[in-house]
Amino acid sequence: MVRRAVEGVEGIDVDDRELVRSGPTYTIDTLESFPQDEELYLILGADAMAGIHTWHRASDVIERVSILIAPRPGGHEFDGSHGQSIEMGLLEVSATDIRARVADGRPFRYLVTREVHDYIRSNHLYTQVL
Repeated sequence: MVRRAVEGVEGIDVDDRELVRSGPTYTIDTLESFPQDEELYLILGADAMAGIHTWHRASDVIERVSILIAPRPGGHEFDGSHGQSIEMGLLEVSATDIRARVADGRPFRYLVTREVHDYIRSNHLYTQVL
């Protein structure tokens, strides 16, 4: 679905290394699979950033990347010591909400690209009926 969502967007590449790795995968494992001298950015919603200290090897994640923090609904606060805020409009979209809308038969087309919408519908994702 990510490939479908960013198809044709210049400067964005989809990397599937987490999908092809067997067993549990953690952000730090993915980060360590890049060359040490490669500059990496991790974009997180403020809600995710608020819980980053609970992540597996959180201090190593924070040390390895530059963190860019996007605003999220709910007024999540962070102290700014581990990341830089991105100035952008507040997007009231969440994967949880999209899945719930699909399961309940409510509209979700305006929350995703047409390609992702069509993929979810044609593959009967997030529904009990196949």
